[in-house]
Amino acid sequence: MIRLFLLLVLCCRTLLCVGNIDTSITLNQPFDGYRGIWYSNQPSGDEYVYKYSGGLGTYPANHYPFSVYAPKVNKTFFCYGGTDTAGKTLLHMVSYFDHKTGKVPRPVLVMDKNTNDAHDNPVLNIDAQGYIWLFSTSHGTSTVSYVHRSKQPYDIAEFERIPVSKQVNGSTKPLDNFSYLQAWVVPDSGFLNLFTHYDRKVIPQQPSKPRRTISYMKSMDGRSYGEWMDIATIEEGHYQTSGQWGKKIATSFNYHPIKEKENGLNYRTNLYYVETADFANSWQTATGETIQLPVNSIQHAALVKDYAREGKLVYINDLAFDAKGRPIILYITSNGYEAGPKSGPQEWFTAHFNGADWEINKLTESDNNYDMGSLYVEADGTWVVVGPTATGPQAFNTGGELVQWESADQGKTWKSKELTADSRFNHAYPRKPVNVHSGFYSFWADGHGRQPSQSKLYFSDRKGRVYQLPVQMKKAFEKPRRVKK
Repeated sequence: MIRLFLLLVLCCRTLLCVGNIDTSITLNQPFDGYRGIWYSNQPSGDEYVYKYSGGLGTYPANHYPFSVYAPKVNKTFFCYGGTDTAGKTLLHMVSYFDHKTGKVPRPVLVMDKNTNDAHDNPVLNIDAQGYIWLFSTSHGTSTVSYVHRSKQPYDIAEFERIPVSKQVNGSTKPLDNFSYLQAWVVPDSGFLNLFTHYDRKVIPQQPSKPRRTISYMKSMDGRSYGEWMDIATIEEGHYQTSGQWGKKIATSFNYHPIKEKENGLNYRTNLYYVETADFANSWQTATGETIQLPVNSIQHAALVKDYAREGKLVYINDLAFDAKGRPIILYITSNGYEAGPKSGPQEWFTAHFNGADWEINKLTESDNNYDMGSLYVEADGTWVVVGPTATGPQAFNTGGELVQWESADQGKTWKSKELTADSRFNHAYPRKPVNVHSGFYSFWADGHGRQPSQSKLYFSDRKGRVYQLPVQMKKAFEKPRRVKK
């Protein structure tokens, strides 16, 4: 009896550490339609009102994936930052597009994040057994992060909260906080998740200022993660945007220089790249040179281009690969962090590693630093970019009118096709699904660039046809509405 009692005490302590989780936050409620979150950041006190703002249900570029195509059931599953009718809180929503029927169900409200910060938007991925994993991120350390998994494969009807743990100096601790998550399922290995954690007392003479440290963590089962391992630790930190090619996971990142009495994140610059093909057991540059992480110096073998010398800011949008697995980075440079013409021009570039060197070509220009786009490489070698590169109804604010660009010569020349026109609000953050299907090619939201508004959700197909998801559903399944230009 004594041994049994001691065993029960030990089990209870273990549950308190990693398993005693609040399941009441899991709602699993069918919702009556598709409505995205409106969000703003850093008021500017001028006619543009904010540094960035708008319908940001698929924000930011450092969250991925928002959607995954599952060939076994011929559906593209997706998540987004939704909201209630008043637009007051961030709801983590999951749904799918059925390619056979051309319909969507009512989305499922998995949980209320109890914030209106779009940095807390969810991401999802699908494991080898077909279970849908939903990762609910946090913006810094002030809120809790969550992990949910569908109770049945390829089924959004019901999710359960998963008790997730990490290793800290050999001890098992709850994994309940992560920012800017990019969740990758590596064949025959498990989850390799890239993310950001916030560290204080590491910036010289500024102990209260946080460093945004980019890192990775890996797990075979999605429940038990190892130690957090840092990718880069230069000055005030980084933003990273990653990609996958088979078993290869790669990340591109910039860095924030140290600024006295200012936040260095507004001065992000330079372009770096590292990759791993063995589940993060070793890391290399694009040339194949093995390096030791973290990257901790500005002039490093991982450096793709030194934009600091040119006084340019760098905003990384996407990372893709050519047929040989060579990386292509899509990014924007500008002259300042504020919205408005004084920071322009916002120039779009691709940096392609051709086997020997990084080849950098300009694609186009737009009018806001946060005019995020997605990069695709088709089976025939065509490069495609979907992004808000045409001026929208709120000029110089986040987003605009969407354009689909195509290149047959690896980014040297491009042809464009308008996807949206004469819109009421700016379209922003078109996102590329994992295992992209031609029928659900890009996924995004719209919203007013300068004031709170309703935000609708859209997707386009490979041919450039645009569809709006139903804001208010009267039936259990409905066809998205085709949007005419």
